[in-house]
Amino acid sequence: MPKVQTSVSFVNPLSDEEYKSRLYSRREDIRGPYFRDQTAIIHSLPFRRLKNKAQVFFAPNNDHICTRIEHAFHVATIAETIAKALNLKEEMAYTIGLGHDLGHAPFGHAGEKALKNKCSDIGGFIHEIHGLRIVDKIGDRGKSLNLTYGVRDGIICHCGEAPEQVLQPRKKKKQLEDIRGRNIYPCSYEGCIVRIADRIAYIGRDIEDALLGGFIKRSEIPKCIDRITRARIRNINADFIDFFVGDVISYCNESGKIGFSNEKYSILMELYNFSIKKIYEHEKIINYGIYCEKIIVKLFDYLCDIHQKWGSKYDEYSRSSNPLDRRFGRYLKYMKKIYSQEKAGTKKIVRDYVAGMTDRYALRCMKEISFPEELCFDIFDIKS
Repeated sequence: MPKVQTSVSFVNPLSDEEYKSRLYSRREDIRGPYFRDQTAIIHSLPFRRLKNKAQVFFAPNNDHICTRIEHAFHVATIAETIAKALNLKEEMAYTIGLGHDLGHAPFGHAGEKALKNKCSDIGGFIHEIHGLRIVDKIGDRGKSLNLTYGVRDGIICHCGEAPEQVLQPRKKKKQLEDIRGRNIYPCSYEGCIVRIADRIAYIGRDIEDALLGGFIKRSEIPKCIDRITRARIRNINADFIDFFVGDVISYCNESGKIGFSNEKYSILMELYNFSIKKIYEHEKIINYGIYCEKIIVKLFDYLCDIHQKWGSKYDEYSRSSNPLDRRFGRYLKYMKKIYSQEKAGTKKIVRDYVAGMTDRYALRCMKEISFPEELCFDIFDIKS
């Protein structure tokens, strides 16, 4: 990666105080506002669960396949590197990257699709928007993480699937809870950097993992990959990050905008389109995705049924023979304050619960509602 000194001054449209503002006032400490936000995210339960949420490959039997938490660290470090080169707020960029995928459902985009369909009458499900709900409402065991505006804005506006070549931050501050789609740009250069970093982070890693899993062969990858990596087949992602981060830094210094050069963007899109056809639409991924969607639908319907039957009668859940019922009841009791304040309906509550599941936990719950608990016998516990 080239060592570049920035010759362009990137000035964000809002004041420093606006980016650092919080939902609830608090005295800043030795960590500073953005490093404090990092620790709040890391200590939250939704962040911990990312280690067992799929990035692309569901429930892999190989510990070296990328999961959602590793992807978050990739995005954070890429964003921090670019921000450092451009004399922007490194800690802010890193924090947005760290928290950008907190709202993801289990089973990646297959889970998101299933929840979107089940919740079409209450606004659907978009993981970026749910990410804001997590950090604002329910991320700290039913309480707000109380992050800064700049980080919250970057999380809800991070969409890395959009194929933009160049980004500029929006000029005006918005009420973030009013955002309903993915077509809103971040209001900071740091947020724009994360949106770019998201794509850099997943395309190279997905190709590397697909090779490891036998989904594709090296010979199938477009020849442009030879511009990025030659001998180190097992380190495609490291070369990929180096190649594109260097280009972004150079382009930003030349143009004063966040984006890619024409040449490198063309390579990025060629590899992205290849990944869609050969990885994301691979027969095994599609079939497993259908299976995972069925799991989400089954769990969603099941939990809606028992919530409509028992509501806030917590003793009924605790008396159930099904362990999922008992855990769901404890969750409802723990979260009763916020759901009472919101006057939340059944689907909204169940959407929160299912979206928070890891892949592994969703599979466990599916087993619990499909098969009875095993009958346990102890031959040394015979009562005469």
